[in-house]
Amino acid sequence: MLVLLVLHLAAALAAPLLVRWWGSSACYPLALAPAAAFCWAVARTPDVADGGAVVETYPWIQQLGLDIALRLTTLSWLMTLLIGGVGALVLVYSARYFSTGSTGMAQFAGVLVAFAGAMLVLVFADDLLLLYVGWELTTIFSYLLIGHSTERRSSRWAAAQALTVTTLGGLAMLVGFIMLGEHAGTYRWSEITSHALPGGGYLVGAVLLILTGALSKSAVLPFNSWLPVAMAAPTPVSAYLHAAAMVKGGVYLVGLLAPVLATVGPWRPVVQVAGVATMLVGGWAALRQTDLKLLLAYGTVSQLGLLIAVTGSGTPDAALAGVAMLLAHALFKAALFLVVGIIDHGAGTRDLRELTGLRRWSRPLFVVAVLAAASMAGVPPLVGFVSKEAVFAAFTDQPVLLTGLVAGTVLTVAYSARFLWGAFADRPGVEPVRPGRVAASMLVPPAVLAGTGLLAGPAASVLDDLLRPYADLLGGVHAHLALWSGPTPALGLSVVALVGGGLLFALRGPFAPVLARLRAPVGGNQGYEWIVGRFDRLAIEVTGATQRGSLPQYLGVILVSLVLVPGTAMLFAGPWRARLPLWDSPLQPVVVVVIAVAAVLAVGARRRLTAMLLVGMTGYGTAMLFVLHGAPDLALTQFLVETATIAVFVLVLRRLPERFSARPLRRTRWVRRLIGVAVGVVAAGLALMAAGARRAPNISAVFPDLSVIHGYGRNVVNVTLVDIRAWDTMGELAVLVVAATGVASLIFERSRTGPRPRRPESDQRLSESGRSVWLRGGPTLYEERRSIVLEVVIRLIFHTVVLFSLFLLFSGHNAPGGGFAGGLVAGLALVVRYLAGGRYELTEAAPIGAGPILGAGLAVSAGSGVVALLAGGAVLESARLDQTLPLVGDTHLVTSLFFDIGVYLVVIGLVLDILRSLGAEVDRHIEATGEATGGLAVDKGDRP
Repeated sequence: MLVLLVLHLAAALAAPLLVRWWGSSACYPLALAPAAAFCWAVARTPDVADGGAVVETYPWIQQLGLDIALRLTTLSWLMTLLIGGVGALVLVYSARYFSTGSTGMAQFAGVLVAFAGAMLVLVFADDLLLLYVGWELTTIFSYLLIGHSTERRSSRWAAAQALTVTTLGGLAMLVGFIMLGEHAGTYRWSEITSHALPGGGYLVGAVLLILTGALSKSAVLPFNSWLPVAMAAPTPVSAYLHAAAMVKGGVYLVGLLAPVLATVGPWRPVVQVAGVATMLVGGWAALRQTDLKLLLAYGTVSQLGLLIAVTGSGTPDAALAGVAMLLAHALFKAALFLVVGIIDHGAGTRDLRELTGLRRWSRPLFVVAVLAAASMAGVPPLVGFVSKEAVFAAFTDQPVLLTGLVAGTVLTVAYSARFLWGAFADRPGVEPVRPGRVAASMLVPPAVLAGTGLLAGPAASVLDDLLRPYADLLGGVHAHLALWSGPTPALGLSVVALVGGGLLFALRGPFAPVLARLRAPVGGNQGYEWIVGRFDRLAIEVTGATQRGSLPQYLGVILVSLVLVPGTAMLFAGPWRARLPLWDSPLQPVVVVVIAVAAVLAVGARRRLTAMLLVGMTGYGTAMLFVLHGAPDLALTQFLVETATIAVFVLVLRRLPERFSARPLRRTRWVRRLIGVAVGVVAAGLALMAAGARRAPNISAVFPDLSVIHGYGRNVVNVTLVDIRAWDTMGELAVLVVAATGVASLIFERSRTGPRPRRPESDQRLSESGRSVWLRGGPTLYEERRSIVLEVVIRLIFHTVVLFSLFLLFSGHNAPGGGFAGGLVAGLALVVRYLAGGRYELTEAAPIGAGPILGAGLAVSAGSGVVALLAGGAVLESARLDQTLPLVGDTHLVTSLFFDIGVYLVVIGLVLDILRSLGAEVDRHIEATGEATGGLAVDKGDRP
């Protein structure tokens, strides 16, 4: 099974390349992937024919106890046959349906194959969480397929509607799965069935949530509106997703769970009432359609209601009839959609009012349509008749439900006749179209499907043997699938349905006014649009009321919410630690007082620079607390981060007014102080509560041993970053790269990759005349902005600081430091170089762009993980290389050093990007606009 999934993934990835080579003919080799699934299922028939199962299990996320658990039983075997067989035929059909130069053909082919693979994940999954993964993958791929024609608004709207409805249902279903799995202690459905189910409202809630997902996926009331709208998709998509595959996902789920959950209180009422109501509403709506594809769409809604009602009833006879109808529906409905595609492709229209005499255009196509429509109507000897009669026989003891099913079947017969009449009958006064010859590759797929429906009817006894193991899960089966069961009540009801449907169609003229008037006051699609419109209106109103452009207001709302919600919960939570030492050292309360005073003064500061320095004091005070707690590595990092932050603040503040505005008023400042104190108290309380509520051993207690044994280093902090939790660090590196790109994108008004600024020729001649120039960019600054002392100091210490950053990088594995700290030190060296010499001096110090440095750092870190994998270890696994070098002696190199080098480069690249955007680029902008020079390092390079 896993091989089939990988095969579909490989085919989906190869699809764009194959389409580029062969155009739409690439669909032929791509059809081999679903065809392989069909053939595999056929080969596994003996394994499931006697009620057995094919099981495969592969480790996945062992820490969560989550495996790739695959299981093939009778129901999933049938779905695999449909997914693979119909999928292969639809791809063959698509090769001629789409022209070679069709826009988006590569995406269509790849997504369709990927969708088939996702459906296989859904039906193979024994784990409910894995089933949900397949469920949502089908939702995403169906969104892409329905919205294939991106230039049409109707396609985009239909795709969004299908995505919204089915995703909301899927999320509800996921909650139900979690409720079942957490109670049973496992998410394996094959194991949950052996556990005692919870009682009371808990199980009722789980069942209702799961049914919400199933009904939304299968377009059953009240979620039926999205399916007719989805007919904006290309016809092959409709034939596959909306007849044979995606919409069957809900039916499959109901059939999978019914043997266990059908006895739960709300299950049967929900599936039966919703199913029969959908059958009647969809059938009645189909009679009103003039578009052949919409007629089949509403007919699909009607038939899905029938399938949900029958399959979900939870009796053995209904289960057998349900899976037989599942097979029959896929055969005749997929064939009919493909027939409509041929008509639309040849005649250029699907409007039955504009079609006439098409039976003479292609008699084979007419025969295929008649067979498929007759199976849909339940005409013997087709498989549709066998399954429909089995449905009637299963509900002879439920007269109310049976009456609804017979009435729905009458409507089915009527719209089946309407389809044939609308597509192939002669209409006086309508000018006939003369389409070209039907391509064999388009006619064969629907012919195969309709022919299978014809052959499956007489082979009903074979189907009975193959499908009975599923029905046996619910108990002893009394009924049998048979073409002739004698003069039974079910046969009489079949005759009544055929005659009643025929009369309803024959009297379509007199019934036309009734059809026009008898409709829902608000259609499903209109209801969906109204709900979406109200949500949009509400969003606009809320946004207008809250998004006032005030950052303090936004932050205040967030912080007040933090105080009210978690803070209130904290008051009623427990247990709290009985004893809490106030300090470990007398210096700690002194530092805390300094931090508190600085924070309070920062709130009332009127100058921006003063506020920034006070905030910096709180950061340095925090670093001092780390020192007092014996965490020099954290203290070093905090000192460096705070220093770099102050430098960035300085670059930003030079473009802002010196003072804050007259606001906030005095009373507002006290409100802000109160909010700040409340947030501090809540944050401290939450930290204490979390520490006091710990029950399991602290995982960090084993980090020192892991650091030495597996990470080969004594600096626990650094080893944790580059080894124990290297995946977290890798994600943080990616975030830093994105942040750097975002900062530069907001500031740069021209390409970041353009030529670096060069010093004016006059200043170059000055530096070459023999006069002493401490920094080569110094002469480009205005005299009042230069500091010779600063230039001399920077000239003397710059290289020493860079060497110190390298020392921190290489020693960080066993002593305070590491790539992050070393990168910050090197970045601060660039900061002081810029502050002393301006933007041209920054170019002299770092002639390489920030982009290449960031990319190189991320590549080195990721590459070290890949190398470990290629060497036979785990991704990002460290190894120690012991070497004896001449004149040096024994050396020990830990491969995680290369990961740390990547961190080092990324941090340098981030600082450099900030300097070039907030610093050098702002300087250039000041020069270009002729603004007054109020900055720290504005140069004179472009002045006349």
